[in-house]
Amino acid sequence: MQPTTTLVTGAAGFIGSHVAEALVRRGGHRVVGIDNFDDFYDRSIKEANVRAVVRSATGGGGGAFDLEELDVTDSPRLSALVAKLKPQAVLHFAARAGVRPSIERPAEYVRVNVEGTAHLLEAAVRNGAQRFILASSSSVYGNGASVPFREDDAAVEPISPYAASKRGAELIGHAFWHLYRLPVYCLRFFTVYGPRQRPDLAIHKFTKLILSGQPIPVFGDGSTSRDYTYVDDVVAGVLAALERCDRFRVYNIGGSNPVSLATLIAHLERVTGRGAVIDRRPAQAGDVGRTFADVSRARAELGYEPKTPIEQGLRRFVEWLQASDVR
Repeated sequence: MQPTTTLVTGAAGFIGSHVAEALVRRGGHRVVGIDNFDDFYDRSIKEANVRAVVRSATGGGGGAFDLEELDVTDSPRLSALVAKLKPQAVLHFAARAGVRPSIERPAEYVRVNVEGTAHLLEAAVRNGAQRFILASSSSVYGNGASVPFREDDAAVEPISPYAASKRGAELIGHAFWHLYRLPVYCLRFFTVYGPRQRPDLAIHKFTKLILSGQPIPVFGDGSTSRDYTYVDDVVAGVLAALERCDRFRVYNIGGSNPVSLATLIAHLERVTGRGAVIDRRPAQAGDVGRTFADVSRARAELGYEPKTPIEQGLRRFVEWLQASDVR
């Protein structure tokens, strides 16, 4: 039997590399990744992520992996690749990330996250793809008053260009389901962390600073909270969505257990065995006050269940960071 061809965009990134690795490990998949290796953070970090996927592909897992250096906004090259591959499934993780950089470069975020998604959806439809998984974000909920966040909340008041671009990508996905009946599942991820996490994100940044005895920048009074979600739980949610994708649907993929910033720092102190030096700063524009995933839809329809307690996940992350060649 021919293996399933699966296209994974952003395959050299944090979540994309974990998903690509999981697919090649389970076998039966020819995984083709694309990534543009942009300069948002050091290229060597992404190259290390790719090496991990390649090791899994060559370690007897049964799946194959290839990587193309390609930007999703390059419509001619993207269309040609998808036409050549004719993937049965597309998993779309490539995006411009980060709330604060999006405030500085809003048009770039719209170009990559909305226009790039439209190019990929168009190529998927033209070449007979059967399902499309879109990585979205809890940021689309904005500062909604009601918690936990539910997928049927309006999500029409984003407070950053990044959040708006992710919501725009979801809406383009719905249009392609309506017009062409391409099944699209939009997965709203809630503050994913774990091995390979991007170096600009709080857990990665705070851990390195604590371990080196340097002050950590804390914006606000520490009362903001996030629904931290360990990457293995996210991967399980993605694979469950891939198996079931049969229409347009939105799912929260979160830990469903919000943790305040002050509590997160206390956890990191315990896990690292070192005290944190706090550099207190004003709250930043574009940051939501809290996130909290209602995962009842994902639990009922995908069998999704977050399994990793925050302190256990942080311990695994710190162990990875201390053993890693790439900081």
